[in-house]
Amino acid sequence: MAIANKIQNNGTCHLKFRAGAAGLHLFNRNTGINLLVEEIKLPPSKWSSAPRQVSIALTNTCDLACHHCYAPKKPAVLDFNRLKGWLIDLDVNGCIGVGFGGGEPTLYPYFAELCAYTTKNTGLAVTMTTHGHHLSAQLIEKLAGNVHFIRVSMDGVRATYESIRERSFDALIQHIIALSSIAPFGINFVVNSKTIVILRQPLKLLLNLVAPNFCCCLNNLPKNPKVLIRILGTYYKNG
Repeated sequence: MAIANKIQNNGTCHLKFRAGAAGLHLFNRNTGINLLVEEIKLPPSKWSSAPRQVSIALTNTCDLACHHCYAPKKPAVLDFNRLKGWLIDLDVNGCIGVGFGGGEPTLYPYFAELCAYTTKNTGLAVTMTTHGHHLSAQLIEKLAGNVHFIRVSMDGVRATYESIRERSFDALIQHIIALSSIAPFGINFVVNSKTIVILRQPLKLLLNLVAPNFCCCLNNLPKNPKVLIRILGTYYKNG
């Protein structure tokens, strides 16, 4: 679709088109606007061949040791030049966004360069998932304009958070406040038997931080629903 490519590459528009069975999908990575035009049906030969969104684990390296984490802690990294080739292919074939994770993506040696390359050379939206503790002022400055959405892992608040991640909760909040100046952000929250009874606390905190998105991941909750209901009932009854 020549017209789509022409509009997509216009530096003032950033509008990307993706054709599929559901219709024509329009996406603006800068505003986050998604629009599906169901009335426009293109033949299968014109459908985008790449997935709509792709997640890439840049490295398995992480300097935390959270008990619920399933990722292997091996110092493996993806080749930078190979990644650039993948990103170009994904963009040309209709992918609209790429999410960088790990491990901890900020420990990838070329992380800032990779985000800048993706934004400059493709129409892909760049998102990332991070524990947040390496978001220095210098890194945030390099990422400005090159990351469109950031997810921060925060499994609890204060003492609960620090017991799980063994990092300062106050330092995390300062990093979140700093990153909020360059991109919208959301919070990933692992819900297990230890954190389910404190869900009110992070939700209240997020209202103060004006976080637009809160994502819960269930992990090792009681299998018996009666036990789960009793845990929640006891907690919320008391406060």
